Amino acid sequence: MSSATVGNSGKFSLYEWIFTTDHKRVAVLYMIGSYAAFFVAGLMAMLMRTELATVGPTITDNPTTYHVWLYFHGAAMIVAYMIPALTGYFANYYVPLMIGAKDVAFPRLNAFSVWLFWMAIILALLTFVIPDPPDIMWTGYPPYSVMTAGNTAFYTFTVLLLGFSSITGGINLITTIVRMRAPGVTWGKLNMYIWCVLSAFIIQMVFVPFLGDAVIMLILDKYLGTNFFNAAMGGSALLYENIFWAYSHPAVYVILLPAMGILFEIVSTFSKNRIFIYKGAVYAGVMGTMAMAGEVWVHHLGTSGNPEWLVTIQVFTTLLISVPVGILMISLVGTLYKGSIEFKTPMLYAVGFMFLFLIGGLTGIPNAMSAIYLHVHGTQWITAHFHYVMAVSMTTAIIGGTYFIWPKLTGKMYNETLGKLGFYLFFVGVNCTFFPWLYLGYLGMPRRYYDYAQFPQFQPLQQFITYSSYLIFVAGLVILFSWLHSLFKGEKAPDNPWGARSLDWTHTETPPPPGNFKEPVTLPADWDPYDYSKK
Repeated sequence: MSSATVGNSGKFSLYEWIFTTDHKRVAVLYMIGSYAAFFVAGLMAMLMRTELATVGPTITDNPTTYHVWLYFHGAAMIVAYMIPALTGYFANYYVPLMIGAKDVAFPRLNAFSVWLFWMAIILALLTFVIPDPPDIMWTGYPPYSVMTAGNTAFYTFTVLLLGFSSITGGINLITTIVRMRAPGVTWGKLNMYIWCVLSAFIIQMVFVPFLGDAVIMLILDKYLGTNFFNAAMGGSALLYENIFWAYSHPAVYVILLPAMGILFEIVSTFSKNRIFIYKGAVYAGVMGTMAMAGEVWVHHLGTSGNPEWLVTIQVFTTLLISVPVGILMISLVGTLYKGSIEFKTPMLYAVGFMFLFLIGGLTGIPNAMSAIYLHVHGTQWITAHFHYVMAVSMTTAIIGGTYFIWPKLTGKMYNETLGKLGFYLFFVGVNCTFFPWLYLGYLGMPRRYYDYAQFPQFQPLQQFITYSSYLIFVAGLVILFSWLHSLFKGEKAPDNPWGARSLDWTHTETPPPPGNFKEPVTLPADWDPYDYSKK
């Protein structure tokens, strides 16, 4: 077993893992927790898809059971898997290594944040044990979440724990980036991932309190009789929707930006190229996305009764935010130009992301148009669009990023054949699953339906989607097996197997020792993390 997973004695020490303050071990704890949430949320997806394979009851005749699956799948995928994986797992591992720091600014606070995250994971898993699991979909919309017999407080406390974990982690890593860069690691020479994660944490700091306010007001309505969202007593359910999405749409960019940052590292490394229009990608792409993240939430509520002037403004801002995101994509694709491209497993996932995200983006722009949105709102078109632009695209980045970081993290090389097999199964599975959803939504198939007896003509296509989703699950098992195979059978990794130029590969061992660097990092004036012109 590698030195990354053993104590000072050379043997695995549970005590050292529980009480660790090493950012690398904290990253591994985030990784295990986020992938565990991904696995359970994926099982919920399999249950839902199996139920939808046929008209009428398939594996349950209780709509509430289906609603619990839906709640756990949606909430866990976003706040317990994607955000912690990208801003907890990758950020904790990458940030100190990329900037030449020995650790994060506040190691004990860092450990506190990961155990808050694990408390939330355990609390969420108790959903399947308690007698009154949350029955609130995944958004917690009132009045349903206030009237249902499900345990809405359970949902609230899970969200608050994850929110506190995110805030403490954000404070820590922002401070680390601002204050702990090694001499020579200037703002103009930061890795793209550092810029992306810094911007994501700034968004978190600003908007996480909105979500906390929304869920606290929700349980006050349900258990203490306040009437924030009770229209009969002067409240408004629309108030919750606006507060909820005031966080939950910026959260899309909390996920997108770090994912893009990881992909920039992969693409630059495996094309042996500088990042195309680096400054434009940073200042127009990353900073532009961060600046506009909070100005587009109403497109989630385009048919919900918001003032027409507000809807009109946010139709425009929804179209406008495609500009900085488009600049990031142009920079990412442009980095391939005239590159010496090597299609290892991480690079396959990076290219797969470009294809999946392009479909998600091109199906998202029409959603901003009121004439189109009124037709597809509430249909499986929206579900398919969101999965393309967020769920499967970001999962592609997370899995590809894990393969990229794997040699440094574990000290072992993975098997390329297994890695590529997992990618091909995943890529075929997600497209065969989600592309037909776009067509179903166009035909008018509603989302969130437990049964579709009024649409029996859709059953053959629903069955095809269900069988395709099983292929995604098989791909997940192959990917997991490839990682376990590497841990036990993998060859020892060299210090820099990819020939990368950034500090995390060139200035430390594989895996990195405690303190990361044997000596304080000093860099020449012409150092650049993407300079592949030097041998």
